[in-house]
Amino acid sequence: MAPIMDALQWPAMLVTVAAAWFVASSNEQRRNIGFWVFLASNVLWVVWGWSTQAWALVVLQLALAAMNIRGALKTDKADGAEFRSEPVETGASR
Repeated sequence: MAPIMDALQWPAMLVTVAAAWFVASSNEQRRNIGFWVFLASNVLWVVWGWSTQAWALVVLQLALAAMNIRGALKTDKADGAEFRSEPVETGASR
């Protein structure tokens, strides 16, 4: 295996950790960024897995990419709904 391909696992790991950090945020924008960073890590892992013939890893990353796309779309939808929604009554008005 080429040294570049062998070394690709380290940036893939760092991008995955950064994505997890963002997704764990209580800020919706950061969570959304996290899903897209996870997608970048999925691509890196697929490239590395393909080069090493780690087929289970490739399939896993494709499944995780589908979940990350779902998460990104749900976060985008929630962001849009936040701006369109009416104020919520709390029942404690005077």
